[in-house]
Amino acid sequence: MTDGGDGMRVAVIGASGNVGSAVLRALAAEPAVTSVLGVARRLPDRSAPPFDAADWLSLDLAAEDEADVVDRLATALAGADAVVHLAWAIQPNTERDYMRRLNVGGTRRVADAAVRAGVRHLVVASSWGVYSPVQDDVPRTEDAPREGIRSSHYSVDKAAQERVLDELEAEHPEITVTRMRTALIFQADAGAEIARYFLGPFVPLGLLRPGVLPVLPLPGHLRLQVVHADDAGRAYATVVAQRAGGAFNVAAADTLWPVDLARILDHGHIVPVPPALVRPLVHYAWRARLVAADAGWLDMGLGVPVMDTTRIRALGWRETRSAEDALRELLDGLRDRRGLASPVLRAKDRNFGGPVESAPARAGLGNGRGRGGAGAGGGAGGGGRHRSPALAAAVGPAHVPPHLDAGLLGLYLSDHLTGATAGLGRMTRMAEAYADTPMADDLAAMASQLREERDLLRELIHALGLRQRPYRQAAAQAGELVGRLKLNRRVLTRSPMTPLLEIEVMRGAVLGKLGVWQTLADHAEELGLPAETFVSLADRARDQAATLDLLHERSRRTAFRGGSGTD
Repeated sequence: MTDGGDGMRVAVIGASGNVGSAVLRALAAEPAVTSVLGVARRLPDRSAPPFDAADWLSLDLAAEDEADVVDRLATALAGADAVVHLAWAIQPNTERDYMRRLNVGGTRRVADAAVRAGVRHLVVASSWGVYSPVQDDVPRTEDAPREGIRSSHYSVDKAAQERVLDELEAEHPEITVTRMRTALIFQADAGAEIARYFLGPFVPLGLLRPGVLPVLPLPGHLRLQVVHADDAGRAYATVVAQRAGGAFNVAAADTLWPVDLARILDHGHIVPVPPALVRPLVHYAWRARLVAADAGWLDMGLGVPVMDTTRIRALGWRETRSAEDALRELLDGLRDRRGLASPVLRAKDRNFGGPVESAPARAGLGNGRGRGGAGAGGGAGGGGRHRSPALAAAVGPAHVPPHLDAGLLGLYLSDHLTGATAGLGRMTRMAEAYADTPMADDLAAMASQLREERDLLRELIHALGLRQRPYRQAAAQAGELVGRLKLNRRVLTRSPMTPLLEIEVMRGAVLGKLGVWQTLADHAEELGLPAETFVSLADRARDQAATLDLLHERSRRTAFRGGSGTD
């Protein structure tokens, strides 16, 4: 971690998401904090605010080698005055083993790493969902029972997470442990993320425009406590700066009831609907993949107590926006699918596919400081693309010397460009098709990298003055479109063997691509190109192959079982 002098050095794990982006903004405004390390599995665009104010580490908390994760994280946390742990998976909510390994197991790994690194203050994102259900509307303080809502996987895991913290406090009283039990956290720039994670691709967001709905059917006892993301971020910064321990309920003062939601969303007309009628509809819509959130979220809204926020206010914290203000802002963000420059918060996307920030495909210590990091991968259309500085340097002044056969070199690069076009199409389809599985992050990251590499090959051919062969790429793109149509027709009923075969195809393609980078590295000096660029790309290809090997290992365990496999 960068030396922060006499100021506080803070690490934020899960810093690229909704809460993480707000915590980064709040820490940047906190005079006591002089150094921040952001930790995420997929790195954001480190040249864009608020992500440009931190050092960064790429690390997968849910990786199978637990000892390696703890070792790497402990090394990174050495010298930190405080660690803020935010990492939490909302999706894929059909993969309970994966989610519990990341959410509960990941918290245990963070705790172990903090102990090993000698960190004195651990701040953890808990939730209002940790509390046991109640039948009244009396506000509860932080000492209320916290067994969670049994029908909500989110609530059950939050309660289990706090038991991990109970053990940590008992075994290591020298560490100050803080539990931030926040309400629903909203900001406009989380619109695209919240639409993906909770609504899904089939809910028409136009219905969320105020006045569109004639009436609002809702269970009469539904209640929502909300806090704006920036207010939540300031709450985190407050407890860090004051090294305040214990649990803190964090929410805006106003609680939203069905009558408030009706006033905001429609014409103020509410139709009370019995929960016994609504819950099966939500459950079966989730089972049919029509909505992304399961019925456990409804159960939480009906069962968790209203939180008393006196304790956080005693530290001097006050919200700057009401719950209604935060909800109205979120509705604007949902309709516009707003976001920020990180894979989690990316704007406009309806699923986990599409261009995302390039990151190491394999968990590691991929550090980058502020504006020195790579930009986000560009779109397939070519306009407005952004490349990392290393890739941009590869297409500077270049030429083919007389002793090399320009025709053969052009044919060679064109063939690889054709393969790169087809490989990008297949990887993009895979990222879309398996967006709701644990493979999603790896596939999306590789799709971004393959897009970047395809664009580089295209520009190399142009920079070297070699013959273009667009018909080859057009044929590859046509094949990709045909494959996409075929995949889309069968995506809901795909065989458990399908991912195994697709991974094998891509693994072969990646190993074949390794050859072009090795060849260009050998001839770089003759062509007037920096050899180190292609050595780096060759290393990246090996990392991609290693990641595909891991995905293949996981897929072959279930490839020949009955049922829906990874779906």
